[in-house]
Amino acid sequence: MKKMTSLRDKTIDGLKNIPYSILNGDPVCRLPGNVNVCFEGVEAEALLFLLDQAGICASSGSACMSGSLEPSHVLLAIGRTPDQARSALRLSFGEENTEEQVDFIIETTAKAVSSLRGVKSSVPRL
Repeated sequence: MKKMTSLRDKTIDGLKNIPYSILNGDPVCRLPGNVNVCFEGVEAEALLFLLDQAGICASSGSACMSGSLEPSHVLLAIGRTPDQARSALRLSFGEENTEEQVDFIIETTAKAVSSLRGVKSSVPRL
């Protein structure tokens, strides 16, 4: 459990540096091997395609909405907008995952989000 918690925390720390990223769920009281983040201005399905091309397994939305293109009712219930909920990426970790894999996930996700935002310039201005 310690290893999964460490990988989860490292992933959260890396992904929160991507502009307009929002961590879903409590930052402390969460499952050890689970990360769920919204990337405003990015369609999760497009992001998943790019991550899959790089060999990264991920999902969109919340676990109870897996495979659905509808925004997750769970994410809506915690205050996300429908667009934010459609931008949610879910990653899960196990004991077999490594820090090197987490570094690759962070780097690849940052590049993919940047690329997708370059294609669609509707990222909200704060």
